[in-house]
Amino acid sequence: SKISISQLLFSIRDMSSVATEDAEHNNSMELGSPPHVTSPPISESKQAGNTPPSRSDFLLSLSTKVDIATELVAKCSNGAQAVPDDEVNSFIKQLEGVIRSMADDLRDIPLSMESLSGEMIHVGLQINGQCDTDQNKLENAFTPRMEMREGTSSVSESQRENKSGDMPPMANYLLGMYDGTQRNDRQSSNILPHLADTLQPAYQSFFCPLTKKIMDDPVTIESGLTYDREAIAEWFERSIDVSENIVCPVTRMDVKEAALSSNVALRNTIKEWKERNEATRIRIASSALSLATSEAMILDAIKELQFLSQSRRFNKEQMHTIGITGLLTQFLQHESMTVRCEALELLRVLAEDEDGKVIIARTRALTRTIKMMSSYSSPERHAAVSFLLELSKSELFLEKIGRTPGGILILITMKYNKDADPFAAERAEEALKNLEKLPKNIKCMAENGFVEPLLDHLIDGTEEVQTEMVSYLGEIVLEHDMKTYVAERASNALIKMVNGGSSVIRKEAFRALVQISSHPPNGKMLLDAGVVPIMIEEIFARRIQNEPLESKEEAAAILANILESDLDMDKIQVNKHGHTITSHYSIYNIVHLLKYSTQQELNVNLVKILLFLTKLPKPLATVVSVIKEIEVHQGIIEFLNSPMEELATVAAKMLIVLASHMGHTIAAGLCKIQGQPEGLVKNYDTDRMTERQAVSVNLIAKIPHQNAPLNLALLHQGTVPIILSRIQEILRGEVRATGSRYTGYYLEGLVGVLVRFTTSLFDQEILYMALSRNLTSVFTDLLVRTGGSSEVQRLAAVGLQNLSSQSARLSRPPADIKKSTKMSFFAKSVSGSQRDGRMTLLCCPTHRGVCSSSTTFCLLESRAAERLLGCLESESPEVVEAALSAIITLLDDGVDAEGSVRALSELGAVRSVLGVLKVHREEGVLQRALWLVERFLEKGGDKLSREVSHDKVLTTVLVSAFHRGDGNTKKMAENILRHLHRILNFSTNSFVM
Repeated sequence: SKISISQLLFSIRDMSSVATEDAEHNNSMELGSPPHVTSPPISESKQAGNTPPSRSDFLLSLSTKVDIATELVAKCSNGAQAVPDDEVNSFIKQLEGVIRSMADDLRDIPLSMESLSGEMIHVGLQINGQCDTDQNKLENAFTPRMEMREGTSSVSESQRENKSGDMPPMANYLLGMYDGTQRNDRQSSNILPHLADTLQPAYQSFFCPLTKKIMDDPVTIESGLTYDREAIAEWFERSIDVSENIVCPVTRMDVKEAALSSNVALRNTIKEWKERNEATRIRIASSALSLATSEAMILDAIKELQFLSQSRRFNKEQMHTIGITGLLTQFLQHESMTVRCEALELLRVLAEDEDGKVIIARTRALTRTIKMMSSYSSPERHAAVSFLLELSKSELFLEKIGRTPGGILILITMKYNKDADPFAAERAEEALKNLEKLPKNIKCMAENGFVEPLLDHLIDGTEEVQTEMVSYLGEIVLEHDMKTYVAERASNALIKMVNGGSSVIRKEAFRALVQISSHPPNGKMLLDAGVVPIMIEEIFARRIQNEPLESKEEAAAILANILESDLDMDKIQVNKHGHTITSHYSIYNIVHLLKYSTQQELNVNLVKILLFLTKLPKPLATVVSVIKEIEVHQGIIEFLNSPMEELATVAAKMLIVLASHMGHTIAAGLCKIQGQPEGLVKNYDTDRMTERQAVSVNLIAKIPHQNAPLNLALLHQGTVPIILSRIQEILRGEVRATGSRYTGYYLEGLVGVLVRFTTSLFDQEILYMALSRNLTSVFTDLLVRTGGSSEVQRLAAVGLQNLSSQSARLSRPPADIKKSTKMSFFAKSVSGSQRDGRMTLLCCPTHRGVCSSSTTFCLLESRAAERLLGCLESESPEVVEAALSAIITLLDDGVDAEGSVRALSELGAVRSVLGVLKVHREEGVLQRALWLVERFLEKGGDKLSREVSHDKVLTTVLVSAFHRGDGNTKKMAENILRHLHRILNFSTNSFVM
């Protein structure tokens, strides 16, 4: 039957009274007893601690609290209906406080009262279970009266707020034991073991009289007493050393023989008790984990389970069965790092069984553990990686770990941080070794920068493993440094697979070699490994059933990548007959294969090979000769229309190289293809600049400019407005804003195409276009708005030179220009002033007629001459040379040289040209600058002669040119020295540019 609170209180008071009467007697007995007969403790964990209070003080305190609680219960029971509500609530709160205080006393029972503690705790459990029931009864007795008066709910506030009334007595007792406990360290208390020992007490006969501990192997000696085998054997050995007689440690009786007889019955009994006790301890710890009301409760439960899990394998199985393993994974998200670490340590032990791993696999423990591996706290990091190491030993987790984001990456990071954290590095390395059992994990490791496992299996694995590894190697994108490392370790193995492997493994080996060879520094390594002859044979000779292998594409790509390295191509042997890659044999076969190949990927690499060979003069001549011989140029031109971006790009690059050797042939071929040549200019992506677009427009610019059919074709297809529009877009920054690295090169191509038209001004259509589009102003603007390219500046100067050469022909005397109501295009564009209704037209000092930038391309009227003189300060010899050539057109035959000299002198041309001679010594620049100086002296009079003669640097330059220059340079230097009266004056002919 249920025990009421009153009955329990009277039981405690009776026990307290009896215990108080016996206290003095027991204390005196303990003081008089010899040490070897003292009663052993129930729990080993209680042998350490602070000095407990006396039995009498403890029992007196407990008895007083019982009296208070009894009085409160009596008040509530006897006068419940007459007591006001507020007083009832006060009684209940007081009773709660007294009961909690009694629970605290029972939790802290002194060690000297172990014989009493078991009965007290049983009563305590009954109090915790019964007090809630009686409390609810007391509250419910007054509930109807309160409902009628206040209209409240039938469920009291205490019932809503306190759910402990639904808990079993064990849970309530644990709540009382840990109420107010704030311990968060790793040291466990004895609360849980003590409770288990009380519920499952040990018999006195279980304890060894010597060690005061429960015996593992009980044996009986001649005196009839039982001891632990190890303890009594040690006692006998010490006794023999001290005296001849052997005595019983307890009875002090002489023992004639030191024979030890196993007490099998007691040993089995102790074993059974230990199993029951450990099972009880597991259930108590499980209850504590389920409650988890405080950090101290959680830590005590985990530490208790850690101890039990290591004592017997069966305990771990029981923990799996009752759900502790799964429950523990929830604590990996606890706010306390100590709780997380202890939970991981216990899970690691439980995961040693495959059953534990199966349970853990059904939870989110793996994801949480990997997250904890990134912790800044080393204890948490160490606990996480140790747990993961245990999981990695099971095939069940091999795929799960590899599939979890960040798992392998963090392990690799730990492995490489050995100096910072040796412990984590060692366990991470072991875990990675376990994960190698799954090929997918090896691939994941390589993707995250750890390629050693992949290379180990590639070199030493079975054919099946090698096939899988080499396929991974071809798929993974390697960093440049990693490509070098792979080349060092795997080149020979890959070449061996290409030579003698199956078709599948050969294909994958080719793919891997393509990636390795794409890093130029690896070219020398692969060349030394003998890869070139193999690739040449693959490209030219290898057949299976008279059909070319698909690996031709990869072989050509590998060869192209190797040639891109900085190697001496004249020494690269391609076969045993002594042929090199630059020999006619190799080039002819490559060009021949290119002519008949229909595979775009193969064609890309064949063109690349030829392109690399043209970097040297000798193979360049051979390539041009063979292309002309086989007539493959038209096929390369057709590649420009290929939908494959890379093929069209390399084809354009190849044609640019060939343009200086067979440019007119290429121009004719372009005009035969549908959509060309205008397609090379019009194809334009406004969102981003591509290499194909930049190279294509530069191809048009590099083909010989004097090719009139090509120029007319470009004009008729409306390319000029597009070119001018895009130049302005680039100069305004609209294209450069996209961040393309090809913008500058594209601008150079556009300007180059414009320059083409200036070489065909004899054609009236092109001339009209140049006049109407005012190309003089366009090129003048490009002299200063170059987009950061000196080539643009050079091309602009060349364009101005070509336009200026037509100025004398286009300029007309003022008498030929009549004013009319409807003025012509020419009349609208010329300079002049108007007086009394008549137009007064100004003559150009150079061309002796009416000039403007839009009608005669005049450099003076367009102010281009000033900007050309500014270009003479450029550091680029090419720009300076082009600017000088343009200025020379103002002093050439067919113009008024004296007028030009005067105009240029006013612009400071003499000083600028002399400045060029101080800086530049290039032959082309020197010749043009000396020609201008000579012209200034001839047409400028004494004033200019004195200005020139005062320049001290000029004399030094002239003497040097006179001694070391070529024929023309020496002749001009001689003429200038003669003008300056430095040598005798003989009749000579002036050098004309």
